[in-house]
Amino acid sequence: MKPPPFEYHAPNSVARALELLATLEDAKVLAGGQSLIPLLNFRLARPAHLVDVNRLPGLDRVYERDGGVAVGATVRQSGAERDPLLRERCPLLPLALRLVAHHVIRNRGTVCGSLAHADPAAELCAALLVLGGHVVAESTRGSRVIAAGELFRGPFETALQPDELITEAWFPTHATGEVGVLEESRRHGDFAMAGVARYRDRVALFGVAGTPVMADPDDPTRGLQPSGDLEASPEFKLHLVRVLVARAYGRAG
Repeated sequence: MKPPPFEYHAPNSVARALELLATLEDAKVLAGGQSLIPLLNFRLARPAHLVDVNRLPGLDRVYERDGGVAVGATVRQSGAERDPLLRERCPLLPLALRLVAHHVIRNRGTVCGSLAHADPAAELCAALLVLGGHVVAESTRGSRVIAAGELFRGPFETALQPDELITEAWFPTHATGEVGVLEESRRHGDFAMAGVARYRDRVALFGVAGTPVMADPDDPTRGLQPSGDLEASPEFKLHLVRVLVARAYGRAG
């Protein structure tokens, strides 16, 4: 199918992009497009305007600041997966990225785009949550920091305002032995039926609720009420959570 009609904008500065988002009615940000383009093609999204941020200078960086690593809005998932700074200072992110879809998708998809899309089964949303990271959102009204615990509001819903652009995501520094990401899917690259991101004694679950959720590592299914779907029943998802958490901590599962 073909997407519905829209007006395309390709600003060459962050300031111009923010101006467009502030003044255009019904505009969507286009970065990697790996979620947005299929929605357009299936007519599940019908924005009047697309604001392409790929030409914006300074948003393709990965750099250290404030005890963590910042990932700019146009950093591709495959680039972040291979980035030596992230591998050394923030290894949970590359671990999560290797589970995201397929390599051809990661070549175009962006880290910040996945966070903005807020798919309940997204590995990166759970990674940001379990680490206690945040995103920086900018608009013509100024800049604000949105903690992961406040960012995700529901399935495909965030605290971002329509005129805001995530310019970077920030992940705190940690060691390799402190983290892990496990998931179960029908086939490699499919959406996770259930998944676990671990950081020390913290666990975030994904694929089992409307947003990524924190859980007790000793009783991870307490209060959890996953919905069934074509891939797994609620009972099977609960079973997967228990097994994956046990494996994340090196226990039999």
